[in-house]
Amino acid sequence: MGLPFLSKEKNRILARIRSDESTRLRLKYDIYYHTFDGQTGTRVQREGREYVMLSSNDYLGLNRHPKVLEAGRKALEEWGSSTTGARLANGGRSFHVELEEELAAFLGKEACHVYTAGYLACSSAVEGFAERNDLIFADKNLHSSLWSGIRLSGARCERFSHNNPEHFAQIIADEPKEVPRILVLEGVYSMEGHVAKLPAFVEVAKNYNAFVVLDEAHSFGIMGDKGRGTASHFGISDKIDVLCGSFSKALASTGGFVGSSRENIDYLRSHSKQTIFSASLSPCATACARTALKIIQQEPEHQERLEKNLIRYRSILKELELDTWESETPAIPIVLGDKEKVYFFWKALLEKGVFTVISIAPGVPPNKDLVRTAISAAHTDEDLDQIAEALAYAKSKI
Repeated sequence: MGLPFLSKEKNRILARIRSDESTRLRLKYDIYYHTFDGQTGTRVQREGREYVMLSSNDYLGLNRHPKVLEAGRKALEEWGSSTTGARLANGGRSFHVELEEELAAFLGKEACHVYTAGYLACSSAVEGFAERNDLIFADKNLHSSLWSGIRLSGARCERFSHNNPEHFAQIIADEPKEVPRILVLEGVYSMEGHVAKLPAFVEVAKNYNAFVVLDEAHSFGIMGDKGRGTASHFGISDKIDVLCGSFSKALASTGGFVGSSRENIDYLRSHSKQTIFSASLSPCATACARTALKIIQQEPEHQERLEKNLIRYRSILKELELDTWESETPAIPIVLGDKEKVYFFWKALLEKGVFTVISIAPGVPPNKDLVRTAISAAHTDEDLDQIAEALAYAKSKI
């Protein structure tokens, strides 16, 4: 046997890292991981240039709301920067319980649990309830956080065509009735902007006694009564077993939540690794989310401004005959269907001072390569004028 120090065999992990094509292309074209030097409202600064941000999830424009900023400052002064522990151990604080109670009341659920990230919350909403011998039915276009929860659970998973309740009905009918079933959906699909056909899905799920998990990250604050989400929009909140979502969209904070019955949340706290082993939500993030939650119930002008901006933005896109994948929400893709076209369209927008985000296959289906845009209540008429000019310029370049 050869001596280890004489071996010429490569480290296989390092070899894989160094030959990774995705990383090589990302670094070559510099399309991700951009860092901004400053921000004022919807304007961001980078390397001496200013851009209109057209891909933020700050749908209601509450990121700079005076009440949100003041709440964050006060929490920082009163509680410090961190709880430095998990809720299970030393990290629980009264402000967590207060936010959970307020969220539960808002959502029409008995209880909630809050997390330091929306990704953790949505992953936990699946992994915390599913077990190895269960069967999960999942929309093929689910967010990565939900797929993480599915994989961690060890349960078998059957995928159905995107937003297709008929396909879901076909595949669930073929499965043994004695197997515990879970349906996992998003209320609004963030890349496509599609609203789930929730009533049809829920009807099928309940016919087969399936447990329903719904991700409301991109519908919370936007759809339903005072922004209560997709389930509220369709009037079927009582038929959804578990709601989950993020604070980093309409609530202009960080963190996430799972809402359900009291017994379900108690079970989650006993079984979910994301719940048990994660440090608790910071005082500042909690205070900002609580205040934003109050604002969306007390100040309807933010939803009204968002709707006004959406109407104008959609008219701009329609006039330019750009494909928006039938988006019904503030998350609006511009589908170009070709990686090269997407890249040059994105670059042209940058030239005109508008920042967006690229998504290409396999992150989206084949021939659906796109530039993701998102409208905010904070966008001004001046912003929209600049966006319209930039889009027209970008289209001329492809």
